[in-house]
Amino acid sequence: MARTPTGESVLARAVRVLDAFTADEPSLTVGEVARRSGLHVATASRLVTELAAHGLLERTADRRVRVGVRLWELGARASPTLDLREAAMPFLEDVHAVVGHHVQLGVLDGADVLFLERLTARDAVVNFSRIAGRLPLPTSSSGVVLLAHAPHELQEQVLAAPLRPVTPAGFGSPARLRAALAEVRRSSAAVLDGHQHPAATGVAVPVRDSEGRVVASLSVIVPNDGRGTALVPLLLATALGITRVLGRPAGSLPTPPRRGD
Repeated sequence: MARTPTGESVLARAVRVLDAFTADEPSLTVGEVARRSGLHVATASRLVTELAAHGLLERTADRRVRVGVRLWELGARASPTLDLREAAMPFLEDVHAVVGHHVQLGVLDGADVLFLERLTARDAVVNFSRIAGRLPLPTSSSGVVLLAHAPHELQEQVLAAPLRPVTPAGFGSPARLRAALAEVRRSSAAVLDGHQHPAATGVAVPVRDSEGRVVASLSVIVPNDGRGTALVPLLLATALGITRVLGRPAGSLPTPPRRGD
């Protein structure tokens, strides 16, 4: 593979360009791409042009750059989480019909929870997550569930790093977070009142594969009115249904029975 005079491959630089885009800022100027990727503007401009020629990036009418449809297509086609999302989606729809607010599916990615899917409603309570968006593990119910079942090394890494709670209700000390992780392992659920926004409660449970490994978190974001804990049995039953579907042979993912069927 071709390398630059600094020894870095062209592919590595292209990845740095793609990494400049985030869920909060999906379109950037070439100058912003250069600054975020740490590349010279001329280098960033050349890479943007080449990536756009292959459909991986595209230019907008106002001379900005955004991720191209082909990159989304390739990612969706190759994603190892595709079967998980397909198995979970009918169940998420059922929970959403009951709850009427946000229902989410998240997976562990480094020290973050990455959201694969989110269903919402027009008048739903405030929620800062989004599809393909990330949140630090200690700041959300989804993240705390995933962290509670993560490898010990990752748990200690997160506990040793500075904790940055989003609201005063969040985990501001390692001792509080460690106790919360132990409670999640005991109860198989996290109920966090006001950790992302004072008006919202996050309720999450683990989703396991057929061998018992935690592969995702299933969560709802509902009003912070003290009733979040009452949703735990619904989420645990839903997670069990997803687990059963994941254990079936590939290509035989049935739709679960709908209410009233």
